[in-house]
Amino acid sequence: MLQQRALIWFKRDLRMHDHAPLVAAQAHVDALALFVIEPEWLQSPDCDASHVDFALGCLNELRAALALRGMPLLVRVGSAVPVLAQLHAEFGFAHLLSHEETGPGWSYKRDVQVGAWCTSHQVAWQEFTQTGVVRRLRSRSGWAGRWQARMDAPLQLLDGGFNAAAPIDQPDLPTLASLGLASHGKILQASGEKAARCTLQSFLQQRAYDYRKALSSPLPAEESCSRLSPHLAFGTLSMRTVHQATEVAIANTPDRAMAFALRAFAGRLRWHCHFMQKLEDEPDIEFHNFARVCDGLREDDFNDAHFAAWCEGRTGYPMVDACMRSLVATGWLNFRMRAMLVSFASYHLWLHWRQPGLFLARQFLDFEPGIHWSQMQMQSGTTGINTLRMYSPIKQAQDQDPEGLFIRRWVPELARVPLPYLAEPWKMDISVQRMAACLIGRDYPTPIVDDKVAIKVAKDRMYGLRQSQEAREEAGAVQARHGSRKSGLPSSGERRKASAKRAAKALAPPTSQRDLFY
Repeated sequence: MLQQRALIWFKRDLRMHDHAPLVAAQAHVDALALFVIEPEWLQSPDCDASHVDFALGCLNELRAALALRGMPLLVRVGSAVPVLAQLHAEFGFAHLLSHEETGPGWSYKRDVQVGAWCTSHQVAWQEFTQTGVVRRLRSRSGWAGRWQARMDAPLQLLDGGFNAAAPIDQPDLPTLASLGLASHGKILQASGEKAARCTLQSFLQQRAYDYRKALSSPLPAEESCSRLSPHLAFGTLSMRTVHQATEVAIANTPDRAMAFALRAFAGRLRWHCHFMQKLEDEPDIEFHNFARVCDGLREDDFNDAHFAAWCEGRTGYPMVDACMRSLVATGWLNFRMRAMLVSFASYHLWLHWRQPGLFLARQFLDFEPGIHWSQMQMQSGTTGINTLRMYSPIKQAQDQDPEGLFIRRWVPELARVPLPYLAEPWKMDISVQRMAACLIGRDYPTPIVDDKVAIKVAKDRMYGLRQSQEAREEAGAVQARHGSRKSGLPSSGERRKASAKRAAKALAPPTSQRDLFY
């Protein structure tokens, strides 16, 4: 029996495939869909015009795809509760359908307000899971098994079309200019669900082959990493779709090296949700240290000049500057180089992670709050439980850009510097500087801090703090609440058998893998 009118609220799930709220809407007498461009998002310190631009591209494609199934997609600008109230007055929907969201502080407050509004207006709000994040989780024990069960569950696929609520005027989507946003100037990945599916297929079928050995260097990583992170962040692909497609690809490839590479990628999908769970369990980690014993460690030593130099890619350390300039131009950087940027800010420059984290959030097209703030704290040493990772920008340049191609591309001032000096150009004799047309201090900055001195000071401070009894006791509490577990997973042999069964089931029709994408 059909239920009352429903409103589907799209947030960071801009797709049609494996979309539980859309599937649920087919059980209602009629329905309409909504995306709200909220001023709270636009004005948040972690939002960038590039994020909005990418979302608008996704919405343009999604609106057209929904229209083919008879579903109008309204795009409204305003705070969520007033927008919902207006639509409720116009259309009288009785059910609100959406996915759960683990987002930044502003979206958490928004959801609390929406929940209160729904209760006061007798609107039944049903939220569906779309990741491995578990609401109101009491213990991490068994979490891995719950993640596995969710990811192995059947995809939520549409069967047929919708009964539209009513003929609705759908004006053109807003532009960055109409939203009061300046052009971002970044060269972004293609947006939308079609681009997401193409990116996933090209990775699983070809690009993943060198994944394990290529992911650390910013040059090969550009092609050999999955490049799915923006699509996961905006929800043009579901985590379950990526997981199941990866398992099918592993089971079907005759190439053991390819299977090995894909297995490494499959493991990172688990880590993706693992870090998001931390923010779900403790939303304050966006603002405060995991380990409160670290409070006051860096806050009073913040150097604005050092921060500005780091943001602008003019620290005098070529690998740091090349990575930052590349990120600002493209919105993407491989994980190791992200970690190096945060390590340099945290240890060399002794900057508290909050302001660097907000700057990076605006640069990352794939900004995922749970992963982002967990990683900012992990790489700056304030979780209290993770190994302190202090990257040498000199060694990273030598290891990850041995021919200097990446540095020369993004720091053209160093284009003629001889390779032996490229990681440490300040060591060039003045005659070599003149030959390279790069005078240190004029054409390229001198290092803003001394590498060895800065790291020694950071080590003394960090290890001294960690040896205190208070830090050790707090580490135990952090580990109990947020530490990773393998409990709840079947044995590796059982997992392989389960993966084989899933692959065999998916391969029943000749186009099985394509079924994962429609």
